Amino acid sequence: MCLAVPGKIMSIEGKDAQIDFGGVMREANISMVQAGVGDYVIVHAGFAIQVIDEDEAKETIQLWEEMLAHASQADS
Repeated sequence: MCLAVPGKIMSIEGKDAQIDFGGVMREANISMVQAGVGDYVIVHAGFAIQVIDEDEAKETIQLWEEMLAHASQADS
């Protein structure tokens, strides 16, 4: 199973972008999408496969944070 977590493009050099996934920076190829610095993208296997709007990205990130917090509490 694959999980799609939105990340924010912080910089671009050629077709490679530095993407911030909640403080974790990763490089991904953005040649499959039309995206710029500040855009949110879904990355799979090192490639940005979809641009999503900021509101949707922030809502998804918030849901992930809630699930992780709940899981941490359940483990305690």
